[in-house]
Amino acid sequence: MRSTPPPGKRSALTAAAAVVATWMVALPAAAQPAAERPAPRPERSAAERAAVALRLRQTYRADPATWPAPHVDPGVEWREIGLLPRVRHPEGNPFTAAKAELGRTLFHDPRLSAQGTVACVSCHDPRLGWADGRPTSAPAVGSPPRNAPTIRNAAFQPALLWDGRAASLEEHAEIALTGPREMAADRGDVERFLSASAGYRALFSAAYPGRPITFAGAVAAVACFERTVVGGRSRFDAFLEGDAAALSAAELLGLDLFRGAARCMNCHHGPTFSDGRFHDLGLSFHGRSNEDLGRFDVTADPADKGRFRTPSLRDVTQTGPLMHNGRFTLAGVLRMYDAGMVTLKRQPFERAAPDFPVKSPHLRPLGLNRQDVDDLAAFLGSLAEPPAREAPPALPAHDD
Repeated sequence: MRSTPPPGKRSALTAAAAVVATWMVALPAAAQPAAERPAPRPERSAAERAAVALRLRQTYRADPATWPAPHVDPGVEWREIGLLPRVRHPEGNPFTAAKAELGRTLFHDPRLSAQGTVACVSCHDPRLGWADGRPTSAPAVGSPPRNAPTIRNAAFQPALLWDGRAASLEEHAEIALTGPREMAADRGDVERFLSASAGYRALFSAAYPGRPITFAGAVAAVACFERTVVGGRSRFDAFLEGDAAALSAAELLGLDLFRGAARCMNCHHGPTFSDGRFHDLGLSFHGRSNEDLGRFDVTADPADKGRFRTPSLRDVTQTGPLMHNGRFTLAGVLRMYDAGMVTLKRQPFERAAPDFPVKSPHLRPLGLNRQDVDDLAAFLGSLAEPPAREAPPALPAHDD
């Protein structure tokens, strides 16, 4: 027999279902959810859940090399989830404490922007998991605008931004500073502003002894600072480091689901819980006024239509709303994945179109039950970093 969730739990599940239903209704006639959803898996009694969780606690306390093989599709070059490695700074922009401090100050300074009102921290607020808590960035970034991803652990990503157009944090910082729909900074104006501040002259002298103030130096300093914004203090990390009680029974059940029946590790694997690749989830709004074709806008490769970079799941419960368009709660995203996401259907005139967006083959209906969805959400919550106060730096005064 299935257990009946309490009223509060039913309300949460109903709300999650409503999110998915609203999305489906908003789809054009050409897009329908993937068919043939399997029946939900049988739910477990409280005693069964406790027994399984006890077994899993022993399983996952062991060396990760002995963990059960994950459920991934053939050809997926997966890496085990685990502890974050040490940050490697590039040879062309080595770390120094003085450079990182300069970058931290520039990161918080809105005076670098054309209007003097937008700083890097405007979209990457440490109080909001280094994101901004909005569906899409303000000012609008991209066309159509997109959700601001967290920069925490960006040091480990092979490509940045939803479409991967930045290959490094240096490129990312320059795009943010000069982008006409972002900070819209002029390189020469930035250099003149920084040169006219005794405080900034001192910071640059410490970071780059004997070198003049340059826009490139400012960009490198911001990137150097951003490489210091890393996690690794979540309860999941504590569990892997030997704290057997760091994860609850529900979180352990969710961990096993994440690696197993929920198939999450097809794309969300490795220490960052991201493969760093680009996938089509069927959320491109292909053919509509708010169409966003993602990676295609960078590569012009028809195979990239509708593909977006896999985000890290670390801090996913702290950086909502989610997805590239900022339309979803975590509960809604889990329900969408359980349904196999959205499958775009070709209109008659598109039947022979070779460049029609094709959803990732890793997506399929899962047949999860209510306990499964709750356990997955619980495990993802264990990836959150503990709150920490990040006091902003004092901004240097401008010379009179």
